[in-house]
Amino acid sequence: MMDAAAQRPPQFGQYPSALRTIVHIADTHLRAGGALLGDQFDTERTLTETMAQVERLGIRPDAIVFAGDLTEDGEPEAYARLREIVEPVARRLGAPVVWVAGNHDERPEMRRDLLALEPTQEPLDGVWDLGGLRLIALDTSVPGWHHGDLTPGQLDWLRRELATPAPLGTVLAMHHPPIPTHLTFFDILELRDQPALAEVLRGSDVRSILAGHLHYSTHGTFAGIPVAVASATCYSMNLANPADEVNGMDAGQSFHLVHVYDDTITHSVVPLGEVRGPATFSAEWLAMLAERTPEERLEYFSRKRPRG
Repeated sequence: MMDAAAQRPPQFGQYPSALRTIVHIADTHLRAGGALLGDQFDTERTLTETMAQVERLGIRPDAIVFAGDLTEDGEPEAYARLREIVEPVARRLGAPVVWVAGNHDERPEMRRDLLALEPTQEPLDGVWDLGGLRLIALDTSVPGWHHGDLTPGQLDWLRRELATPAPLGTVLAMHHPPIPTHLTFFDILELRDQPALAEVLRGSDVRSILAGHLHYSTHGTFAGIPVAVASATCYSMNLANPADEVNGMDAGQSFHLVHVYDDTITHSVVPLGEVRGPATFSAEWLAMLAERTPEERLEYFSRKRPRG
């Protein structure tokens, strides 16, 4: 297994390498038997491509987070297939998988067929320690409904978990994002009673909120905390249309790479699909840069050359 030092790239600028890296995936919407979603979207194919792309990145993430709507209808066979596609890649990368419940999931089936737990309607909240970075999964699903909500018991639990700060802070993963959308019909399916959640989070060590649900990548802030919504792997919303005409398209699928630094967190969009472009920088070229002094690197890579 490659250790952290071996995979850490050289530092060429003011920032050292990220302390932790998270792969943030949302809205896979798998169906049993590989059935198409809406008779047109091959969600099993796009999830398989997503995991292959994660592996091609050549990184060892500290966690792979699936931010809800893992299946379309909560079918046991769909959860089993989800594990078959995701878990072998996660094992090879040495990364834990964090499954977050979404409005298309069913708690009893998700608990039994994905997590080997008792098949109850209890919320699927959890905590992971990623080497000092606390990751909290919060279940915003509401049985029988597609909007999101949190019970008073969940908010009390979250308050207790956040009472003691983590060494590297906390990242919160949930399905329904606590930010507005310009697609007004989506507001019907929003996370309800957001002020109650804001009251718990304000002043805590939560540094970032990861979410899904919207099927397009967007960012905002909530209670002063950055919120990053990953687009779906199944299909994305065609935002090129007017807001009241937006529909799903088999394009624009992506996931996020989350890099956690001492004093900031970045969220980078990784498009799905293998696109050929110009030649990439080689390992030899990067090694050559690493051997040079900072002044030599600046001269070689930053100075503009005379024309002609």
